[in-house]
Amino acid sequence: MTTLSSVWPLFGLTLATPRLELRPVRDDDLPALVEAAGTGIHEAGRNPFSTAWAEAPLEELGPRMAQWHWRCRAECSPESWTLLLGIWHGNELIGCQDLGAKHFATLKPVSTGSWLKQSMQGRGLGKEMRAAVVLYAFDWLGAEAAESEAAEWNDASLGVSRSLGYELNGTTRKAWGTQAETVQYVRLTPDSFKRPDWTLKVGGHEAAANFLRVT
Repeated sequence: MTTLSSVWPLFGLTLATPRLELRPVRDDDLPALVEAAGTGIHEAGRNPFSTAWAEAPLEELGPRMAQWHWRCRAECSPESWTLLLGIWHGNELIGCQDLGAKHFATLKPVSTGSWLKQSMQGRGLGKEMRAAVVLYAFDWLGAEAAESEAAEWNDASLGVSRSLGYELNGTTRKAWGTQAETVQYVRLTPDSFKRPDWTLKVGGHEAAANFLRVT
C-alpha cells in the first residue's frame, strides 16, 4: 500500500527524547504550528532570528510559514537539505527544530536552528531538542561537525550551545531583521559534545537516510 511516508520518506522519521518527540512537519500540522508561533516566541523588539518572521501579523505569519516549509521540501536534495522537525510535548506542538546540511557527503557538516513558543521556554526543552538532532547527526548520519549561530546578545541560545560543548567559532556582522547585529558562530564535534544521560530513540532512519543518500 502506498502511504505518504513511502512517497516522501522523510515523513517517516521520528526522534524521541524523554519529554519530546521530533518529526517532520506535515501540511496538517501547519495550523497548530502557526498557532504556537502566534502565541509569542520572544519579547517585543528583541528579535533572535535573522529575519523578523515571528513579528509578522497572524494573517501574514501563516502564509509565510507554509511557504517556508514547502520551499524546504521542494529544494531538498542530497547536495542541500533542511529537515524541519516539529516539537511535540505530549500532544501539543510547541515549536520547530531544523537540521540541515550542504555538500554533506563531502564535508560532513550539519547546521541547526530552532524556535520554541515562549510559554514553554525556561524548562530545558531547548537543550533537549538540540541534543536530539545533534545525537542523530553524529550517531546516525555520521556528521563530523554541528554548527549554529546566534545574535551575540542571545544568552539563551548561546547558553544551550555552551551546555552541550559547542566552542566559539568567530563572529561577523549581519543584517539581522531591520538592523545590524554581531552574530556569534559556534561549532561542535563528536569529541567535544557533552552527551545527555538519556538515549535517543529513532524511527524511520533507513528510508530517510537512503532518500538523502547519507548511507
